[in-house]
Amino acid sequence: MKIIQVDNLVSIKRSIEAGTEEQLTTVKKIISEIRNRGDEALRDFTRQFDQVVLDSLIVDEKEMEDAYQQVDAEFISIVKEASENIRRFHEKQLRPSWMTTEENGTILGQKITPLDSVGVYVPGGTAAYPSSVLMNVIPAQVAGVERIVMVSPPAKDGKLPAAVLVAAKEAGVKEIYKVGGAQAIAALAYGTETIAQVDKITGPGNIYVALAKKEVFGDVAIDMIAGPSEIAILADDTAYANEVAADLLSQAEHDKRACSVLVTPSMKLAEQVLAEVEKQLVLLPRMEIAAASIRDFGAIYVTSSIDEAVETINKLAPEHVEVMTENPMELLGKIRHAGAIFLGRYSSEPVGDYFAGPNHVLPTNGTARFSSPLNVDDFQKKSSVIIYSEQALKANGTKIATFARMEGLEAHARAVETRMEEGTLCKEQQA
Repeated sequence: MKIIQVDNLVSIKRSIEAGTEEQLTTVKKIISEIRNRGDEALRDFTRQFDQVVLDSLIVDEKEMEDAYQQVDAEFISIVKEASENIRRFHEKQLRPSWMTTEENGTILGQKITPLDSVGVYVPGGTAAYPSSVLMNVIPAQVAGVERIVMVSPPAKDGKLPAAVLVAAKEAGVKEIYKVGGAQAIAALAYGTETIAQVDKITGPGNIYVALAKKEVFGDVAIDMIAGPSEIAILADDTAYANEVAADLLSQAEHDKRACSVLVTPSMKLAEQVLAEVEKQLVLLPRMEIAAASIRDFGAIYVTSSIDEAVETINKLAPEHVEVMTENPMELLGKIRHAGAIFLGRYSSEPVGDYFAGPNHVLPTNGTARFSSPLNVDDFQKKSSVIIYSEQALKANGTKIATFARMEGLEAHARAVETRMEEGTLCKEQQA
């Protein structure tokens, strides 16, 4: 991590989502095998990639019960409370269908319908992510999705982490499969003998999962292609250097390609934070990962003013933004591009990761310029409703027909005119 003048601003956009030609070829082969061989291919890939031989792909009720015996009561209580916070926040996002009636009798509206089915991918490997379960499942439930399927790669013992299963049970997931990687995405997209296909796939994963989601998009919907985690901290002299450093490292420990950035008009704070990062880094259990992230994608940008600092944040368009200034609320309206905005000293980013309620599935890689966090709208679709009155058609039919003929679509024009009393076709028919 270096202190850099903002004139040398470097984009946080990384190209990892593109993958290599070899990775893409592997993903395409996996998808083809799943489409052709179904469950047999799923088991083969699970044996190949996870070194696990499964008798069944399904997580049964006994496994769920066993999971509860492996976690303590405090964790279960925390999961319940976090679930309530997440559900309460997302319930505020619900929008009703609506209709309006105009003076001429025309009725126009929008019908909102939940998706029939959603597949949720929960990463596995060296860590367990029960928070990913809650953040993907609960907004889908709030939206009204009836069938929610969870997939996750099994550990060497052929089971899913107990914490993940407990979170799934508390969230009300009834359909869980022990499969991961690109093969799980393919199974959700196209179906196998055991796993019925879904309409949308959400949830983060490794590069193979990301590439698989890109490949199946169009046959099913996806939430986004999530890149490595990002945090940008906007701070002034009132911020505490040890807290800023801790928050930078909280993202650095995620991934070697995670990006942690401080933007400040204070050279004094910049120097203090740099020293604190070096001091705290050596104490982390995931020091190797965090060190690589800080070295390759960490930066401290020093600006000439707080306004320039804000504009720097907008150029970066990061996943997470923390505002640690004397009056953070004064800057909220100026921040245009960010997945989630954390204001004030006590709003550390992990508060949003686990407990506050807003979704932690956020746009990365600069896509906060045009994308939003995962939300209830992602699990619903909208249909326009048009009930045109006779009076409205008489008044506007000729204009509609003229518009259609301007595009060279004669049948469109006639479809309207045949319903009009003074229409051309009506006259011809009467003759």
